[in-house]
Amino acid sequence: MRDFHLPGRSPVFSTNAMVATSMPQATLAAIDVLRAGGNALDAAVAAVAVLCVVEPQSTGIGGDCFCLYAPAGKTPVALNGSGRAPAAATIDFYESQGITEQKPDWAHSVTIPGAISAWETLLAAHGTKGLDELLRPAIGYAENGHVLSPRVAWDWASSEAKLRAGGAEPFVPAPKVGDVFRHPQLAATLKAIAARGSRAFYEGEVAADMVATLRARGGLHTEQDFAEGRTAAEFVTPIHTHFRGHDVWQCPPNGSGLLVLMLLGLLRGWDPAPDGPLGATRLHRHIEAARLVYRDRDAFLADPSQVSVPVERLTSDAYLDSMRALIRDDVAMPILPAPGEAMLPPHKDTVYLCVVDRDGNSCSFINSLFEAFGSGIWAPKSGVFLQNRGYSFQLDRKHPNCIAPYKRPMHTIIPGMVTKNGRAVMPYGVMGGHFQPMGQSLLLSNMFDYGLDIQQAIDLARIFPRLGRVQSERGIPPEIRAQLAAMGHDIEMIDKPHGGGQAIWIDHERGTLTGGSDPRKDGLALGY
Repeated sequence: MRDFHLPGRSPVFSTNAMVATSMPQATLAAIDVLRAGGNALDAAVAAVAVLCVVEPQSTGIGGDCFCLYAPAGKTPVALNGSGRAPAAATIDFYESQGITEQKPDWAHSVTIPGAISAWETLLAAHGTKGLDELLRPAIGYAENGHVLSPRVAWDWASSEAKLRAGGAEPFVPAPKVGDVFRHPQLAATLKAIAARGSRAFYEGEVAADMVATLRARGGLHTEQDFAEGRTAAEFVTPIHTHFRGHDVWQCPPNGSGLLVLMLLGLLRGWDPAPDGPLGATRLHRHIEAARLVYRDRDAFLADPSQVSVPVERLTSDAYLDSMRALIRDDVAMPILPAPGEAMLPPHKDTVYLCVVDRDGNSCSFINSLFEAFGSGIWAPKSGVFLQNRGYSFQLDRKHPNCIAPYKRPMHTIIPGMVTKNGRAVMPYGVMGGHFQPMGQSLLLSNMFDYGLDIQQAIDLARIFPRLGRVQSERGIPPEIRAQLAAMGHDIEMIDKPHGGGQAIWIDHERGTLTGGSDPRKDGLALGY
């Protein structure tokens, strides 16, 4: 139990259903859908559509999504809603133009958005309501306006230069906390999708506007690319591992859920560190494990439909044991063994939400533009910000993640699901771009190694190795940072916290739901 003399928040409890999102408007929209008879997936789509309006720096209909959905009492199913590169995006083209690296804010970093394809595919398979009903709350906020919260306003203000460069004049100067912002172009596009489904996004006027915007900036995209993107979302076989008596499920590559399984596989080889969840030994082990795992991500993770990704070898006990043997409790590895240091571009923005309905269906859902406002490129007639997922592609023709026609890039967004004895016990996720596998493994270890409740596990201060340094939130005690530095870690204090997160714990024995939502964002968990 938390100390009630100190600022903080308690977990939220209910018996019927629970929602946790990063914005109150989205949480309320999902609760309304559940009360009106919708299931967890219906509620998740309504919530994410609202987030595409009220948290535009983090997500949008011009982005991608992944989902893990566990029907009551059944194994989770996974959906890959990430988009592909245009047909003309060959490495020959980039080499002929002398382009040797991607940039985050140009048309070449834009892959075909997968979110709307994913929403429609998920609802057709597991929903009970249609987009015509579920998009109404989002349309209302886009048309009538939404009030800016502190975190959204902070992120928005830091993106003004990108927004100007991307032609998003209505978004600059950034509105302030408490201002009401309206987005009529997006409202019209959402209305069209509500009326005609995904065809209204991937074909016709909306697609033509997005293509014209990208072509004017040198993009290779065509209306045919967008038309083919309408059916890009696909169900895939989830991957999983065992951790402390539970099964942890992830979407397979091209997503980064593989890293969570590798991290947990490394951690389960140790007993919980004796110095506690914020102890130097615990954090040091986690940092060293992450350095090795992210190294492998950059060497192997890519689109498995075009290259071989050695998932079984990377998650095998033999391989993980050999990596764990490299880690000492008293000193950091001065140099990582091959394939070398990770090559991480800057942190990104994402939204994650989870829903459990009264029938026990569980939904873990994540939707993202990648960086804040994606590429920053705004299609003026349709009101769509276009993601910059292609920034993750390599432009080395020998690399598994080299750009190619119709190829999906290495992806950072990862929903998570925990099951026990064949039943879902926790949909969960941690936002924050590249931090997400680190964040998920910290969250699970906080709960299963150190007994923190769901809110405490989300709240706990975070740390992350990146580009040879260890990024620390201010909540890591100074004496612990000093101990880590003495071990050889180069500590870097950061201004923006590491991501955000949501989770819902299902207590089947007591018939209760417990929700947690990250104070690093402006959202909340709510149940009834």
